[in-house]
Amino acid sequence: MTPAKPGGAPRPGPSGPAPYDPYAFEPFAVAVDLAVLTVRGGALHVLLVRRGQEPYAGAWALPGGFVRPRESAEAAALREFAEETGLAPELVGGLHLEQLRTYSEPDRDPRMRVVSVAFTALVPDLPEPVEEGGGDADGARWVPVREAPELAFDHGLILADARRRVGAKLEYTCLATAFCPPEFTLGELQAVYETVWGTGLDRPNFRRKVLATPGFVQPVPGAARLTGGRGKPAALYRAGPATTLHPPLLRPTEGPTA
Repeated sequence: MTPAKPGGAPRPGPSGPAPYDPYAFEPFAVAVDLAVLTVRGGALHVLLVRRGQEPYAGAWALPGGFVRPRESAEAAALREFAEETGLAPELVGGLHLEQLRTYSEPDRDPRMRVVSVAFTALVPDLPEPVEEGGGDADGARWVPVREAPELAFDHGLILADARRRVGAKLEYTCLATAFCPPEFTLGELQAVYETVWGTGLDRPNFRRKVLATPGFVQPVPGAARLTGGRGKPAALYRAGPATTLHPPLLRPTEGPTA
């Protein structure tokens, strides 16, 4: 290579740079995995599929699969989620998936070197998946996170990371109101936070923080709902115009209990 000028970068020699040899590197595959979570029946659930092929045939796993040569990771994630759950592509196409992180341990897949780009989402109102599944899955269902079995590959780690990510999302956004009825009590809103965070919250402190956050919730004039307690009916609220929380509603420092 021709020496560089003082202070400059090296210059290619007369014959130019050495050609790139793609065979000098061991090939590997790129996959996607999805940790899609929701609140159902007062519990945090994750959508799992039962693997229909080796490795880990019969084990439960997160939906996912390999990225095709002319496909982006985001497009592969939506395609695999629709294929393995049987949910309508137009419904799946409307999901807002957030890239979680990349998992690249050399031995995470026994077949070959596989690098996975993982996505997560916390979404309300997703229907039941098609029970028999599709693609290389032979079953799909919502499973309470607390009752999730041991998952194939490193999907247990991905699920744990996803739970932390969506828990943080509730600290800074108004997403929790999407899991409440159109008109809700502050107790119902608190239950969403406790479900996702996996820990109890002090009721007066939670109420004070919510009402002090501009645009988070709006009172429904003259509306109230009887609750299980002996006190007066609880006031009703609806989601406010804000999308982010200022200041954030931080979870307790001890973190989730499960």
